[in-house]
Amino acid sequence: MSKVSVAPGICGFTTTIEGHVDDMYQAVVTIESDCAQVNKLADRLGQISVLDELRAPLHESSIYRDAGACRLHAACPVPSAILKAIEVAAGLALPADVHVAIER
Repeated sequence: MSKVSVAPGICGFTTTIEGHVDDMYQAVVTIESDCAQVNKLADRLGQISVLDELRAPLHESSIYRDAGACRLHAACPVPSAILKAIEVAAGLALPADVHVAIER
């Protein structure tokens, strides 16, 4: 199991993602968010094949396709955070924080 907290920036819609992966590398994510679009995405996500998802080019990722269908903002960090959550839950990456620092 892994848990990822997302503070996306100016929109202020925080999101918490929990990733659970079984022995067959099938993932299920639980998402709690203040964002209506992210909640629509959460409703669309079923069981996720970790290996298929992590091997796919970004534009072929089912998570990113579903995020687009739910009209998430193009710069929303939540789809990437979902992938990080399942990657860590599957033991394919060590848990480490990701940071994006923005300056003007």
